[in-house]
Amino acid sequence: MKGHSGQESQGLGPPASHSQQLPVVPSAGPLKVVLLVFASLCAWYSGYLLAELIPDAPLSSAAYSIRNIGERPVLKAPAPKRQKCDHWTPCPSDTYAYRLLSGGGKNNYAKICFEDNLLMGGKLGNVARGINIAIVNYVTGNVTATRCFDMYEGDNSGPMTKFIQSAPPKSLLFMVTYDDGSTRLKDDAKNTIEALGSKEIRNMKFRSSWVFLAAKGFELPSQIQREKINHSDTKNNRYSGWPAEIQIEGCIPKESS
Repeated sequence: MKGHSGQESQGLGPPASHSQQLPVVPSAGPLKVVLLVFASLCAWYSGYLLAELIPDAPLSSAAYSIRNIGERPVLKAPAPKRQKCDHWTPCPSDTYAYRLLSGGGKNNYAKICFEDNLLMGGKLGNVARGINIAIVNYVTGNVTATRCFDMYEGDNSGPMTKFIQSAPPKSLLFMVTYDDGSTRLKDDAKNTIEALGSKEIRNMKFRSSWVFLAAKGFELPSQIQREKINHSDTKNNRYSGWPAEIQIEGCIPKESS
């Protein structure tokens, strides 16, 4: 009995009392609430940004906008300024701008533009089949007269010759064809136009497209394009029975003061 009691006294100690408690672990409830609120705020802000990016745009456009948020904005060059008579580059201030366009096909009428003013054209209703001529005062830049002469029907070669000869000195003459300008073109008219510097008037054929710039009473600079011709060819015509239209344009120096 004694030994037995000794063994009990040498044991590990009395058993733990029920009054002693384990360490307290903080509850995870409040942390979850904080995380949930934070996630909700992030979701709301993301939705706000998305709505700002694509208020009315389709989804594909919105995706493109989001993808390019970090890219630099692309600077677009301004549209080129329109020049007189639709030139690609402006004429110097001490020159006149001109553009001559022959007819091409039934619905493509001839045009004569001078200093951005349409002197003859389909919109004005003052062009017709044959040779169309505009006369401009070289000193003032004002148009003097415009006429069209049918070279397919009627005897209009003589009246056209007189009209050209009536142009006063220091005149600019602009000539363009629409449809046929050769069938009833007689030698008197050819001689008059040739005297103004034309190199192609005697080569005119049925429905040839032809444009010509002439000066009366003064000389034009040699570098100015003054004449162009395109003949009808049944194999190569751009339009049915019609050759392609042709044009010339440039800048005519004004009279020095």
